[in-house]
Amino acid sequence: MKMQGVMKISKRATVTAVVNQKGGTGKTVTCENLGIGLASEGKKVLLVDDDPQGSLTISLGYPQPDDLPVTLSDMMMKMVNDEPVSPGEGILHHKEGVDLMPANISLAGLEVSLVNAMSRESTLNRYLDTVRYQYDHILLDCMPSLGMLTVNALAAADNVLIPVCTQYLSAKGLEQLLQTVNKVRRQINPKLKIEGILLTMVDGRTNYSKEIASLIRETYGEKLNIFDTEIPRSVRAAEISAEGKSIYEHDPKGKVAAAYRSLTKEVLDNAEKRRKHRIEQLR
Repeated sequence: MKMQGVMKISKRATVTAVVNQKGGTGKTVTCENLGIGLASEGKKVLLVDDDPQGSLTISLGYPQPDDLPVTLSDMMMKMVNDEPVSPGEGILHHKEGVDLMPANISLAGLEVSLVNAMSRESTLNRYLDTVRYQYDHILLDCMPSLGMLTVNALAAADNVLIPVCTQYLSAKGLEQLLQTVNKVRRQINPKLKIEGILLTMVDGRTNYSKEIASLIRETYGEKLNIFDTEIPRSVRAAEISAEGKSIYEHDPKGKVAAAYRSLTKEVLDNAEKRRKHRIEQLR
């Protein structure tokens, strides 16, 4: 029986919600490049675009997401209507080794529909249950708000990864996000954990950026994991959304690619520690 428990743990995907209600913190870039980084380490990865703006979908080479025949809103509507999902339905395959469940503006309409749906907070989770055992990691790129779509992502997730750019307003909004995470943990998803805070757009040339980074580490470092890796500010990184490829292909020898490789290693190390801890608990 113990052996069966260990096998089940190893098969089930770890679901990570990449969340910050403030826009422009590097959520999409992080979701894309962490996902492709994990795939390059031999992991099966599904990226889920949980944002009606479709930024992740566009970044992965689909510049007209509204023209896609099947997107996340279709899958979630099937859950609302108790309709079956075909294996692999709507999932796109990217040349850098990740799969994508895309999104477009129809997701905004679905968010309105969810208000009156039964078990509305668990709609995304029910969809992920149809694909969870086919992947090692599922990353959710959340919209910049704390609305119903983000609550669905937090309800479905095992972990939360919070990109925070080193600017005052971004740091100030962190407390509100942490309160939302704690509320979801208490009321909907008791297993939800914070994977870590990721400092993004760090400009090592300015004292201001360094001071904000230090302030976040001092304020939250004792209670929460703050990744050792910091993502530097870079013009090259800002270009990739129009390229349809990752930072590894666009600027493989640059400092941002190196940083995302380092983040990938940290995430994998953390996952291995959790796996060993769970196995110990099963004994």
